[in-house]
Amino acid sequence: MSTGTLVAGPLSKIGRMELAQIPVPQATATHRPVPHHEIVEALVETLSFRHIAVVNEEYAASNDGMKMFGVLDLETQMEGCRFSIGIRNSHDKSLRLGLTAGIRVFVCSNMAFSGDFTPVLAKHSKSFNLIDTLAVGVDRIQRNFEPMQRQVEHWRQAQITDERARLIFYAAFVDGKLDAPRSLLPEVHRLYFEPQYEEFSGRTMWSLSNAFTSAFKKLDPIPQFKATAKLGEFLNQLPA
Repeated sequence: MSTGTLVAGPLSKIGRMELAQIPVPQATATHRPVPHHEIVEALVETLSFRHIAVVNEEYAASNDGMKMFGVLDLETQMEGCRFSIGIRNSHDKSLRLGLTAGIRVFVCSNMAFSGDFTPVLAKHSKSFNLIDTLAVGVDRIQRNFEPMQRQVEHWRQAQITDERARLIFYAAFVDGKLDAPRSLLPEVHRLYFEPQYEEFSGRTMWSLSNAFTSAFKKLDPIPQFKATAKLGEFLNQLPA
């Protein structure tokens, strides 16, 4: 099952209650910090208005509390696939409020921030309206559920021969068409031909995609972020 990934690095992962305890700096004439927990609570409420529940969530904050990162996994899903939302915020102008969403969401405390699309990037100006911003962002996320579902279903139905799978591995790692270390080739090969889960036992593009993303988890955060961000583009460019 695809879910979002939060890499906290040296930071500790925390819950929503701990977010509420983080102090917020005073607003200025041009900058109005919004408490991290208020953003999360407003996002969860906005999702609930559209009957989208959050089934798992985790967060991390910088040591001074100025920056927050998080991932929320959503109930809206197909069998074996779940959509996620990545979120980040800052009190010190270092980051705009951001949401990223998709079936491949990656958020890291070193600023890596990636999903299938990014519906919100907003500055904390004096005219900033949190509810309106999140409403627009969630509307964009919901509109993209169907296209992403269609892509996943297409990959699930796209049967591939063992020979073609090996040619794809060769193109990715030997020809260097995917930004990922060549040393991962044996692991991707093993995960595809000896899948860990029954749902990925079919010889399909979906199973192949899972073999790549599962192998990427062995990488450090930045290489994992780069490889995951490029995977969809690489697979979509393959000849039919």
